[in-house]
Amino acid sequence: MKPVLLPATLIAALLLAGCHKKPASPVPAPVEVDVVAVSTAPVSHARELPGRTSAYRIAEVRARVSGIVLKRLFTEGNNVAEGQLLYQIDPAPYQASLDSAKASLARAEAAAVSARLHEQRFKQLVDSRAISRQDYDDALAALRSGEADVAAGKAAVLAAEINLGYTKVTSPIDGRIGLAEVTEGAYVQAAQATLLATVQQTDPIYVNLVQPSSEVARLKRELESGLMTRDGDGRPLITLVLEDGTPYSLPGRLEFSDITVNRGTGSVTLRALFPNPKGDLLPGTFVRARYDAGVNPQALLAPQQGVSRNYRGDPIAYVVAADGTAELRVLKTGRTYLDQWVVDSGLKAGDQVIVTNLQRIRPGAPVKPVPFRPKAAATPAPAAR
Repeated sequence: MKPVLLPATLIAALLLAGCHKKPASPVPAPVEVDVVAVSTAPVSHARELPGRTSAYRIAEVRARVSGIVLKRLFTEGNNVAEGQLLYQIDPAPYQASLDSAKASLARAEAAAVSARLHEQRFKQLVDSRAISRQDYDDALAALRSGEADVAAGKAAVLAAEINLGYTKVTSPIDGRIGLAEVTEGAYVQAAQATLLATVQQTDPIYVNLVQPSSEVARLKRELESGLMTRDGDGRPLITLVLEDGTPYSLPGRLEFSDITVNRGTGSVTLRALFPNPKGDLLPGTFVRARYDAGVNPQALLAPQQGVSRNYRGDPIAYVVAADGTAELRVLKTGRTYLDQWVVDSGLKAGDQVIVTNLQRIRPGAPVKPVPFRPKAAATPAPAAR
């Protein structure tokens, strides 16, 4: 078999194609990024919880007898003292009932006296057998019946006196009285316990705070560690921030923690007690409470603009690795301090956290770190005249 001879032009074309190799992919240029070095600083562990104020004591003043309201003897919104007269219900029917009860008692007492004398005479006669034993037993039973009537009469008089006293409606506690629910001429009923007014004691005043159940264990550790600021009785001190952002001048103290977790919200209610001598805190006001849980002298701080979250919700940050590439770190953060995160794990002091061009980098991408310099606030232009 003879070898196949290729044309010279084909051989030359094959040799020329072999000389042109495919060029290598160009190396991407490093992305210039701004970085902030992770540092440590002493950070106060002040915690903040939302809550609402609640009256220290609440008394609903209700009618305990039925009748017509003759007088209202208070001014709405004023302070009232315990025992102060608030309403006068028509006492005439109850005065008549008391007089009738006293008359019935007098009749029963007179009958009892007669029965007692009768029993004493029959006792002497039965001893001498002048009368039968049955006659004496009847006289003794009449005496016992008369004594029972006297006891019942006394109870009726006492009940009538109590009902007559209920016609004078008084405040059960010291506090501030709210709206009058009834006016003069209104008919109130004991059966429905008609609401007349509400008295609330607001000095001191409670603040009910809501804390996630997951934070209760941490609060207990902070209490046991002794780092929290306490009063003379050893109870943690708490400060308030009002709804408009104004700090409340007087500190309060933590009273207790509820033992039940709310199934709907997964939170636990804490109760604090605050002095309220001027009445600045009204029941139902939304407030924020702060308490100091000590100072961490070496808290690790990372810039907020360099921390984001992955699809799992975990905080993440890019740092500049030793070989000049971007390295992704999963962090564990605590709370914010000014414009920084307090980092519990995932970073160490001196790490360079990338804060710009985060959309243009991926793990392992080359980067060119530049120290971050915050932009100065623009100077506002002068107002036109």
